[in-house]
Amino acid sequence: MMKNYLYLIIVVLFLGCNSTQKKEQKECISDNSSLLVSKAHFPEWSANACIYEVNVRQYTPEGTFEAFSEHLPRLQQMGVKILWIMPIYPIAKINRKGTLGSYYAISDYKAVNPEFGNFNDFKKLVEEAHSMGFKVILDWVANHTGWDGPWITTHSEWYTQDEIGNIVSPVEDWSDVADLNYTVPKMREAMIDAMEYWVSEADIDGYRCDVAGMVPVGFWEEARARLDNIKPIIMLAEDEDEPALLENAFNINYGWSFHHLMNKIAQGKAGVADLKQWFADTQTTYPIGSYAMNFTSNHDENSWNGTEYERMGDAVKTMAALTFVIPGIPLIYSGQEASLNKRLEFFEKDEIDWSKLDMQLFYSKLIEAKANNNALWNGCAGAKIKFVDMKEENNLLVFVRQTEENKVLAIFNLSDSVVKNTFNDKKVKGKYSDVMTNKTLKISSTDNIEVDPWEFMILIEE
Repeated sequence: MMKNYLYLIIVVLFLGCNSTQKKEQKECISDNSSLLVSKAHFPEWSANACIYEVNVRQYTPEGTFEAFSEHLPRLQQMGVKILWIMPIYPIAKINRKGTLGSYYAISDYKAVNPEFGNFNDFKKLVEEAHSMGFKVILDWVANHTGWDGPWITTHSEWYTQDEIGNIVSPVEDWSDVADLNYTVPKMREAMIDAMEYWVSEADIDGYRCDVAGMVPVGFWEEARARLDNIKPIIMLAEDEDEPALLENAFNINYGWSFHHLMNKIAQGKAGVADLKQWFADTQTTYPIGSYAMNFTSNHDENSWNGTEYERMGDAVKTMAALTFVIPGIPLIYSGQEASLNKRLEFFEKDEIDWSKLDMQLFYSKLIEAKANNNALWNGCAGAKIKFVDMKEENNLLVFVRQTEENKVLAIFNLSDSVVKNTFNDKKVKGKYSDVMTNKTLKISSTDNIEVDPWEFMILIEE
């Protein structure tokens, strides 16, 4: 009898660890009892948040924490909740690429890049952000370091070496970094200690972890457990190929495949049928409760593969809106609210032009819709996506996400041509308000619909 009581207590504690998500978590588990359940802690504040990536070097002429802080009121007004700050640590000088080097070639995990300011400047930024309702996550690079700094000069045995004892890079093209050896316990302990430092001393709220799949899952699980002992944090993995990372260590990973599919759709190389197949193929790959970060741009895509305008053309707004209404957490990269249409230099100073903020209201409306409609919330706090039956198959994407309190109907023309179709589904019936226009409209289950090229509607049931 005592065993039964203990088992019941454990189950109740597990399901009740997040009050915002408790009800939906139970529903997810009952509907998918054969799937893995993510055991990573989900901070309540992450349930309806979006992420904003901060490129400190390129954000202002000064490129400092202090200068960036002047933008906090604007970002607060937009509704941004989570600030992801790209690496703030000193950059190695040996084998440096370009004049300023890569943020991801770190020389010292417990120091601050003097370009940006000092530790107190960063701590002040975090305190100010917290006072305004933001959460702050830091970019962390656990797979490799630069070629100078305390570790490589005093602990060469912490690095991967070839057969004659030379330290090697993790990838041939990454000549500015040296690969760390995760079979060395002392190195792993030093890495976790450094991660603990920023949580305990600067009060950050989590990490975005670079090339997380190139570091053993067991390390991340140990690190997560240690960090959660300090405060509840959130963890984002730059990875999509290792689902085990989401079981205990990470809450979120990168939605790379969806991003690539959006590019193809925008270029006329894929359509609604491909998108529906993508959902069918991926719906069972995520441990229950975990989810993807969806994006049209980030620092890698912008600098190396092109701006969203290069890759998506006239479909930029359509694809951006889609990232806010499908399951997962959306990302905005520095400058997207100012229609950033240039590839920012990665190893040099290259400022963002803030002279026009013509996309800021657009993103503000999407953020507000995400925050205020729990059907669109992240993970098990939100509703599942249910595609609407249409009279014919074409490039009109229509789906519903609905909780007991809230219903969202999304209509997207994923093509550069006018699309006509007819609803054939009771799910769509209702009176709605359009998120982008505030117009009210009634929809029946058999209405005809005509949608302009790349037009979309996000409709909230009244």
